[in-house]
Amino acid sequence: MKIVTLTPNPALDCSCEADTVEPIHKVRTFNEVYAAGGGGINVARAIRQLGGEAMALYLAGGATGVFLDQLMDEAGVTRQSIVIAGNTRVSHNVFERSTRLDYRFVPEGPLVAKAECDRLLEALGAMSADMIVGSGSLPRGAGDDFFARAADVANACGAAFYLDTSGAALRAALARGGVALVKPSHGELSSISGKKLETRDAQEAAALDLVKSGSTNLVAVTLGREGGFLASADGIFSVPSPKVEALSAVGAGDSFLAGMVLALANGKPPRDAFVYAMAAGAAAVLHIGTRLCKRDDVERIYTGMVTDLGGQML
Repeated sequence: MKIVTLTPNPALDCSCEADTVEPIHKVRTFNEVYAAGGGGINVARAIRQLGGEAMALYLAGGATGVFLDQLMDEAGVTRQSIVIAGNTRVSHNVFERSTRLDYRFVPEGPLVAKAECDRLLEALGAMSADMIVGSGSLPRGAGDDFFARAADVANACGAAFYLDTSGAALRAALARGGVALVKPSHGELSSISGKKLETRDAQEAAALDLVKSGSTNLVAVTLGREGGFLASADGIFSVPSPKVEALSAVGAGDSFLAGMVLALANGKPPRDAFVYAMAAGAAAVLHIGTRLCKRDDVERIYTGMVTDLGGQML
């Protein structure tokens, strides 16, 4: 199956380490790494690292946009960028060695014109794809309905649409329907339902409501150390969190989505794909910075999870 990822607000990601992060004083950093980033781009990179292939479609502009294209080519990811007048944003992640905490600085991104967003969706519609993954935030000017429009394009092309975003963009897409899978956080699930969802039963009920309403076919929710669950027409499938030593949470969500999409593309049933996705997310936290998941780590963690579940996926 051909996978296309859609990133309206990509980023040039810089990750580094520092002994301590303090105000006023200069913070000396080490081990700087630059990578192409933003939700859909990270998903495409992770799919490649897992042995699959994905076409990354995104907006890019300015000198930072040129550098982004260069990094994509170096990563070996097939890509098409739509040139915009604004500059691609630059995000910064600092791992503090003394506390083992991550500091993440994420700018809002450029102001884009409606015509630039229209060109991105036109390019999407011209692609032959079986699965389209919309992921990440929206740049200013894109309009809250951007991903809803992208879902319409995907459905018109006969492609399944998978979505990982937040806020008004997520609510607009769910209201429109035609989404195969969404990956809301606990907070987003609460926002959509209009309730606090303080218990696991309440969270699962809210996710099932989204499926029953026809807004989406699958709802994948990850809850850190509390594991995660998948809501579908078959009910709730819960999975405990794999036991790993987490160094950084950067890239875990994008690695999860990459694992889920690739597993489904390879013919795995949704529950099995969810376990593989959980393994991919866990593998990402084993490394500092924007390196995402490694295939060997994912396969090892996945095998252990399947053994622990003892056939419960069936």
